[in-house]
Amino acid sequence: MKTAARALTAVALLSAAGPTPSSAQQWPEKPVRMLVPFAPGGGTDIQARLLNNAFAKSTGQQFIVDNRTGASGLIATQIAVEAAPDGYTILFTSGSISVVTTLHAKRIKWDMFTDLQPVSWISSTPLVLSVHPSVPAKSPKELVELAKRTKGSMNAGGNTVGSTAHLTAEMFNQRFGTRSQVLTYRGGGPAVIALISGEIDYIFATAPSVMPHLRTGRARALAVTTQKRSPALPELPTMDSFYPGFVSDNWYAMFLPKGTPRPIVERLNAEISKALQTKEVKDFFPREALDPVASSPEELAKYFRSEVEKYARVIKAANIRAD
Repeated sequence: MKTAARALTAVALLSAAGPTPSSAQQWPEKPVRMLVPFAPGGGTDIQARLLNNAFAKSTGQQFIVDNRTGASGLIATQIAVEAAPDGYTILFTSGSISVVTTLHAKRIKWDMFTDLQPVSWISSTPLVLSVHPSVPAKSPKELVELAKRTKGSMNAGGNTVGSTAHLTAEMFNQRFGTRSQVLTYRGGGPAVIALISGEIDYIFATAPSVMPHLRTGRARALAVTTQKRSPALPELPTMDSFYPGFVSDNWYAMFLPKGTPRPIVERLNAEISKALQTKEVKDFFPREALDPVASSPEELAKYFRSEVEKYARVIKAANIRAD
């Protein structure tokens, strides 16, 4: 009896410790939840559903999007941090996670670097430096010079407070010593409307939000902020080509809870690489100015840390505070 009791106790301890190596190799054996910190229909949500379809076809299991909005993405992130490290809860988020780490530091009760397991950088999309047609600048350098000599200040625009669009406009001021007033709005759509109405002079806009207006001539693009040219806007130079190091990437990535077994991390990483090669993804990404990336977990971890450090400097220098 004592031997049987010991055996049952050992089984219970193993179960509590998490998935065994054999179960990790067989992952997934049941539906997988993918947490998305933003509302249905947005860029993160659409990508998540597209990738989940590819995962389901490849693995034979359901991957279900769970939209948990609020607190600048922190609600979904906290759920992921607290989830069992068994591979059945994935966090699919945007580059905004590298901003909220600093902007909402007092609210966060966990460590973004140690309590989340990076899996893969999924995609990259540029911000597009765009001006109102009345602005005479035809290049980033001309805009910098114009902003420096304009009496008073020019008006720049950003999405919500702390968005990458907002912080990139602040980076512009800090890098070039300009004093443009950066106005923030309730999202990318309203910010672009402010540009085409002439309320602001320039903006670092998300590519999908501004591209229709570039085609109609209601806005004019000068450059993209990614390190490489965008396949969706191949004629545009990069900010980095004018000003080395001026890079801002609206990226997307997947994370798992800390402690997820390495075989599961590697399996999901491989599924991501396969999904990015499917026809559905290859057809969709260029239309949305998305550039597929794929990376190792280690590459994502290194990139994530560098992004947090970059935006922390901008936030501190501009004295930006969360509402």
